[in-house]
Amino acid sequence: MSENNTATQSAPVAKKKVGVKARVQKFGSALSNMVMPNIGAFIAWGLITAIFMAGGWFPNADLAKMIQPMVHYLLPLLIAFTGGNMIAGHRGGVVGAIATMGVIVGSTIPMFIGAMIMGPLGGWCIKKWDDAISDKVRSGFEMLVNNFSAGIMGMLLAILGYFGIGPLVSVASAGMAIGVNWIIKANLLPLANVFIEPAKILFLNNAINQGILTPLGIQAAASAGKSILFLLEPDPGPGLGILLAFALFGKGSAKASAPSAMIIHFLGGIHEIYFPYVLMKPALFLAVIAGGVTGTATFSLLNVGLRSTPSPGSIIMLFAMAPRSVSNYIGLIVGVTLATLASFLVAAVILKRDKSMTDDSLAAAKGQMSDMKAAKNGEAVSTEDAADVIASYKDVDHIIFACDAGMGSSAMGASLLRDKVKKAGIDMSVTNTAISNLKDEPGLLVITQDELADRANQKAPHALRIAVDNFLSSPKYDQIVVNLKARDQVSDEPAAPASEAAETQADPSELPTDLALDSVEEVVFVHHDSHLGTATMATSLMKDRLKKANKQAVVKNLGIDELQDNNSLLVVSTSEAAKNLKTRYTHVQVLVTDDLLNSPKYDKMVLGLK
Repeated sequence: MSENNTATQSAPVAKKKVGVKARVQKFGSALSNMVMPNIGAFIAWGLITAIFMAGGWFPNADLAKMIQPMVHYLLPLLIAFTGGNMIAGHRGGVVGAIATMGVIVGSTIPMFIGAMIMGPLGGWCIKKWDDAISDKVRSGFEMLVNNFSAGIMGMLLAILGYFGIGPLVSVASAGMAIGVNWIIKANLLPLANVFIEPAKILFLNNAINQGILTPLGIQAAASAGKSILFLLEPDPGPGLGILLAFALFGKGSAKASAPSAMIIHFLGGIHEIYFPYVLMKPALFLAVIAGGVTGTATFSLLNVGLRSTPSPGSIIMLFAMAPRSVSNYIGLIVGVTLATLASFLVAAVILKRDKSMTDDSLAAAKGQMSDMKAAKNGEAVSTEDAADVIASYKDVDHIIFACDAGMGSSAMGASLLRDKVKKAGIDMSVTNTAISNLKDEPGLLVITQDELADRANQKAPHALRIAVDNFLSSPKYDQIVVNLKARDQVSDEPAAPASEAAETQADPSELPTDLALDSVEEVVFVHHDSHLGTATMATSLMKDRLKKANKQAVVKNLGIDELQDNNSLLVVSTSEAAKNLKTRYTHVQVLVTDDLLNSPKYDKMVLGLK
């Protein structure tokens, strides 16, 4: 499979850099993946706190009794079980949860960081134990050994946590809390966004929010009732400002797509949708930093905070997680608005000063860029490789989108491709998952972000793998559908000789009556930027048809400006391209079809060629 070979074809130095980056992302992903599957419990705790605590929306002393046990026991144990389960399955999760009880009981603060240590440690220890004694246990004693080993291992780790890990984490947490409080009192917290905003766009947003800010924020909210730390990463203002600037001052498809992206980002909370807009023009990092710093400075000045982490980071969830306070609501609105304004102003200046693109050049550049990337990744861009690409799809029976946490943008991407696959009449499962849960299954096509391609290679080395810039708007989705459709059509196409095919032809009116097929020397598939992959695939398939039928005509894939205006040329095109053909050329013969890959007109056309 050509996609599978892209990682090994990289230069050694580049591969080393990707490996280091992948390891950093893997660590950050491990932190976020312990929290993200349990985000519903965090939201439940935040809602119970916001609604029933004293000063909440509907205070209730009895129901408020759930608040402290949830934050001290339920949430850390869920994190620990998830961390252990990531290492050694359910058994590892159980040992990790037992081990975490030691750090919980040995501390007076919510032990989220302790759970992130003890959970995976418990899973790792029981996995190593099982690997060491698996072939030494006598038959019939497996259950006894497994149960006692898990219990004893959990007990020992709980004791270690109580006397060793717990106190260390408590000291470290106290130190971090003192540092954060000092930063807040010194009005330096906004400077954190200088690092947070670029890290978000490098797809470390989940690791930063769930792995670092959320645990610290919950500790602060448990005593103060709210924390500004819940707003540092989820603030939708910086991204909204970027998209608004593109909607007003952008060019081509970026300008056209920005309004819908604003809705998905601001109301849906899918921040990843604005990342490609920033990556398109790296100077826009300054805009998101300006927005983040402005928003955090405003929140700090107006004493704004949330009771729990908002997930997803939409304006709706921000208000849902906010304490019932008019001043806090107003401060939240002002902070998000000023963050949007700051990001917009910087982005507007950058976009207006950029004279390198015309209104239409961006769309053309994106089409060319996708084809260049397709060529790099071994997709169907050259006619010689088209048949190989079809063959690489022959065993694919399910598609999985794999992202850092398995939520958000990957779910949206899976939904988009699922709709395209359904409309194309292809029966194919399209789902999404966290990349840490990815398995090397037969018949799997993995779609992941460019940043995670190296990890996808490690997790599923035998799968067909495709990397995209953005889950929410990739031209590769259409190419995937084309390849799947072509695969099905090639497998269903009978391999009958030309003489048998002639007997099945019935209606000559399928072809235009003015076609002089006996004078045709070249068959050309005309492409434009949005159909380059399809036309290339169709060229390869037509070559096979003519070869089987022993026809001498040459098959080419050309742009509309590359044609020679003579009668020996038969141009096969879509109706869209045919309109331009008729205005530019007078002698070429034209065959219009809606399906470039497998038109019902092709059998009659092939028979008529010399």
